[in-house]
Amino acid sequence: MEIRQHEWLSASPHEGFEQMRLKSRPKEPSPSLTRVGANFYSSVKQQDYSASVWLRRKDKLEHSQQKCIVIFALVCCFAILVALIFSAVDIMGEDEDGLSEKNCQNKCRIALVENIPEGLTYSENAPFHLSLFQGWMNLLSMAKKSVDIVSSHWDLNHSHPSACQGQRLFEKLLQLTSQNVEIKLVSDVTADSKVLEALKSKVARKKYRYYYYCSLFSENTTFFSLRVTPSRVHGIDAFVLISQMKELGVIFYNCSCLVLDLQRIFALYSSLKFKSRVPQTWSKRLYGVYDNEKKLQLQLNETKSQAFVSNSPKLFCPKNRSFDIDAIYSVIDDAKQYVYIAVMDYLPISSTSTKRTYWPDLDGKIREALVLRSVKVRLLISFWKETDPLTFNFISSLKAICTEIANCSLKVKFFDLERENACVTKEQKNHTFPRLNRNKYMVTDGAAYIGNFDWVGNDFTQNAGTGLVINQADVRNNTSIIKQLKDVFERDWYSPYARTLQPTKQPNCSSLFKLRPSSNKTVTNNASGKDP
Repeated sequence: MEIRQHEWLSASPHEGFEQMRLKSRPKEPSPSLTRVGANFYSSVKQQDYSASVWLRRKDKLEHSQQKCIVIFALVCCFAILVALIFSAVDIMGEDEDGLSEKNCQNKCRIALVENIPEGLTYSENAPFHLSLFQGWMNLLSMAKKSVDIVSSHWDLNHSHPSACQGQRLFEKLLQLTSQNVEIKLVSDVTADSKVLEALKSKVARKKYRYYYYCSLFSENTTFFSLRVTPSRVHGIDAFVLISQMKELGVIFYNCSCLVLDLQRIFALYSSLKFKSRVPQTWSKRLYGVYDNEKKLQLQLNETKSQAFVSNSPKLFCPKNRSFDIDAIYSVIDDAKQYVYIAVMDYLPISSTSTKRTYWPDLDGKIREALVLRSVKVRLLISFWKETDPLTFNFISSLKAICTEIANCSLKVKFFDLERENACVTKEQKNHTFPRLNRNKYMVTDGAAYIGNFDWVGNDFTQNAGTGLVINQADVRNNTSIIKQLKDVFERDWYSPYARTLQPTKQPNCSSLFKLRPSSNKTVTNNASGKDP
């Protein structure tokens, strides 16, 4: 005990502290401490491993999601690209028969056709043309593959004694189906049509297609009737032919370039079969081929000409398709000497169920031509029991605008086929078709427009229809369709059925006006353009 104390005391202070410190610390850790340290280290290592694995999985997951997003974006871009490519290329429809602007025929023959009512007589020198009925029969006889018809009126088998022409046309349509000619119809007939029902029952489904869509239009929708075969076109206003109506149409022969454009319009109508509304954008295969800016260059009866077809309403005008109003504007604007207009009704009014508004489009264009360009204007309007009294007010307004204006020339006549019996009772109305002039065309010194609308606001804004514009530089020869149409206008203008306006205090039917017979001037084929 003494020795240990001495040894400790004899040691230096630093050395003793170090030895004491060393002695107080075990040389090896205890087993329990070792296990605790090992467990702690293992735990940390395990957590670190788990964290690294989770981070790697998260990186893979994010990378996979990014790849999916990239792939999805690429697929979407590819789909959009394909859609754009196909929308930029003409997809030839089955009805176009391989026609294109490069291989279509533009050396054509054209002819006017007319339906002259029974009892209407002209002078011996007056021009006459192929009957509308015979023109239809000729074209139907030429059909080899298909007949496409757009019409809102189907009454070919009417019981009226003069409806035999319609019955013969109906029989011809049935005959074509037995010759493997396909009949395709577009109509908005709201009531049951015996003719359409008969076609459905007698014609095999594969030879007959009927497209019905009335929900897109107003109740009084009308259509431009057209008939298309691979190389011929015929257009009229309605598919009801009776001898009481005075009609005018035009036939093209071997004019597949124009057929190509008309087939686009037919395809547009038929594409609406399953739609409840007019689409905001149209397929490129429905785009117009020719329009007012890009007219078809062609030969008509060996005369150098230009032509294009227009459409209404404006909602039915895809890209490169001229609106009817714009087509009429182009014809009036190009006129240098005169504008002759023949319509059944003239009323610059747009009507709804609650109000009427002034529709200045065509009325204003006529005033512009009269006052600003000194173009001579002649208006030939039908007079019948449905003529709106406001028509006479607007005509008087038009005539007044030329008061004391040099070189302002406007004349108006009314074409009356019921001079002796203009008013009929309701009972007579139910059994009698009105005898009236249903012509709807305009001819100038260099162009012609043939359509199926009267110059009434509602017709152009609410109804579907098509017009044809023809321009010709040389209108002096007899083969010119412009000259032929001008001769028809002058024939009617100078006929005893055309009368000038005279106001009276005695009401006549619904109007406050009566008609005064014009001078019995003989119609001649006068191409001088002198004031009628």
